[in-house]
Amino acid sequence: MTQVLRYAAFTDDPRGGNPAGVVLDASNLDAAEMQAIAAEVGYSETAFLVESKSAPGIFDVRYFAPSSEVPFCGHATIASGVALGQRRGPGRFRFRTKAGEVEVEARMDDGNAVAALTSVKPALAELEGAAFENLLSALGYTRADLDPALPPRVAYAGAWHPVIALAERARLAELDYDFDALNELMLQRGWTTVQIIWRESPRLFHARDPFPVGGVVEDPATGAAAAALGHYLRELQLLNPPIRITIRQGDDLGRPSVLTVDIDDRDQRLRVSGTAVEMPL
Repeated sequence: MTQVLRYAAFTDDPRGGNPAGVVLDASNLDAAEMQAIAAEVGYSETAFLVESKSAPGIFDVRYFAPSSEVPFCGHATIASGVALGQRRGPGRFRFRTKAGEVEVEARMDDGNAVAALTSVKPALAELEGAAFENLLSALGYTRADLDPALPPRVAYAGAWHPVIALAERARLAELDYDFDALNELMLQRGWTTVQIIWRESPRLFHARDPFPVGGVVEDPATGAAAAALGHYLRELQLLNPPIRITIRQGDDLGRPSVLTVDIDDRDQRLRVSGTAVEMPL
């Protein structure tokens, strides 16, 4: 029988954060079995790890949402890193994902189990025309709701995420989107979640991430989108690296999450870190 660990990522409280399934030994599972397990677990993602027989500490990793496979998942990577660190001790691991190779560090910090991932090479693309208008319509927003200082883009750090910045925190809290319309648009464009943000200060952001393509209404914490946001901010020169930003996500869902992103001025890759805690069965 396959053992599925259950962790809440980006929190030190199992009632908060983003739940993830973790299978530390998926060597006997095929893709259909992984998909079935992810659907049964029901979390936004479950990570399936297969360790290299010739190189300990190197893992092939696949991520499955309840309804589909995704190329990379940040919160399930953090959960997997913590799970490995708790069983093997602090150290570094390499995850070979469909998006590329990701380095994961596990450590203890003030009694909390922490993991940090270093993203694949990020990218940024324009978001305009019909895709932008259809996205706003599906989200229930108009141009008047947007923060003009943070222009819409599509950012990548393992998966593609449109970045939509709102001018008011209240509009973020009021999110009520058209699930079917957004799902269809995201499937057409190859987007994984939508990173909707409100900037409280230069270093503090609040975020919500609809995730209909994964069969989930909303993600309580999205590590891949956090890394993508860091790249967005750096490329548009909206901050001065090196700098660390904090993203609060999940507050409006009753699952508070805290993600930190280290943004360098020399290395294009982003470092996302957070705590994780095992959830009771």
